[in-house]
Amino acid sequence: MLKISFENNSPKKVLCLGAHCDDIEIGCGGSILKLIVSRKEIDVWWVVFSSDNVRGKEARNSANDFLRSAKRKNIEIKNFRNSFFPFQGADIKEYFEQLKQDFHPDLVFTHYRKDLHQDHRLISDLTWNTFRNHLILEYEIPKYDGDLGSPNFFVHLDEVLCRDKTDKILKYFKSQNDKEWFTKDTFLSILRLRGMESNAPRKYAEGFYCRKVVI
Repeated sequence: MLKISFENNSPKKVLCLGAHCDDIEIGCGGSILKLIVSRKEIDVWWVVFSSDNVRGKEARNSANDFLRSAKRKNIEIKNFRNSFFPFQGADIKEYFEQLKQDFHPDLVFTHYRKDLHQDHRLISDLTWNTFRNHLILEYEIPKYDGDLGSPNFFVHLDEVLCRDKTDKILKYFKSQNDKEWFTKDTFLSILRLRGMESNAPRKYAEGFYCRKVVI
């Protein structure tokens, strides 16, 4: 197993892309918190593509908390129609083209290309269309579809950070509390499973799918 350390050479510019208001936090929130701790001068752009008045407020409050210690941050909450992304592809593509001009990331977090949610897949596809010379890590979202796969890239986390991540998610996204799966044990279980798979020394990890990496 190849191990790469970000401790002394963390990405300085990080782009986080999420189709829906809690996707980034669920998929890579722990890794973002760890990156911010390891590199204080980090610059993060955080983009959520679908929201409404209630969820948009939740997403902005959550992003501000997750990025509290980042040196620079830009949070954008868009209003593309939930579950209709494939039919709004041209408009979303136009946004990606503008984003490419505005920000030049060292690392991009986006959705898993084999995610069964159509909105997630489109964001993943457009990420790869747009950022061709970047390190891209695809994160996973648990859902009823049962589409979790076998990640090939892991970020080791400790239990304190994992609990901080899950506490923030449950604190800010109260509109999702009626969903049976939206619970602390769901989120911690996946983190523990990925920790086991990657032999994490502190038991927890986030798993990602990395199609291309240059060392």
